[in-house]
Amino acid sequence: MIKAVIFDFDYTLGDSTAGIALSVNYALEKLGIEPRGIPEIRRTVGLTLKETFKALTGRTDEAERFTALFREKADEVMTANTVLYPDTVAVLKALREMGFKTGIVTTKYRYRIEQILDKFNAAELIDVIIGAEDVKAEKPVPEGLLAAISRLGADSALYVGDSIVDAQTAANAGVDFAAVLTGATVKADFDVYNKICAAENLTVIYKEIIAAVQC
Repeated sequence: MIKAVIFDFDYTLGDSTAGIALSVNYALEKLGIEPRGIPEIRRTVGLTLKETFKALTGRTDEAERFTALFREKADEVMTANTVLYPDTVAVLKALREMGFKTGIVTTKYRYRIEQILDKFNAAELIDVIIGAEDVKAEKPVPEGLLAAISRLGADSALYVGDSIVDAQTAANAGVDFAAVLTGATVKADFDVYNKICAAENLTVIYKEIIAAVQC
């Protein structure tokens, strides 16, 4: 029986593409590297910043500097350029009303998630947030997800995410997974992973959760 529902953030609960692109290209330009287009940047969302730099440039030598420059710009633009999906707040409210505990485990920084939730008056809908600054090893290492489950005091949980990294994280943690298809990963890519569903939005996943609980 699922007791807690824990979410990734980017392309799961919301869309930060505009803020991410501004921050990525600011950092690249400061390093003397040509800016990248939205489609290329979009495919890196959910990776760590060091992995993002490698994916975009094929390099690792200035990944630390890239990370620092990204954060510098993101502190200015990320919250203002992030939106929640239209059904996010409604689904979170419905889960809380049904008695589920809720959490977020993300490669974004925890303080950034807190800012975004405050912007949309949704902070009270999330019980725990585990961000990049809270773990020694990021996804797909399950450290953050296991920490969230522990803090929630839940003996069973569902992790909801949009990427293969999220599916691997759930598998590594030994918890159920649901894929939401609002990111760059297509349904077929999730076929090799155990999951309760691969759905087009959070509303459908919520209905799957309720159906599973009522069985």
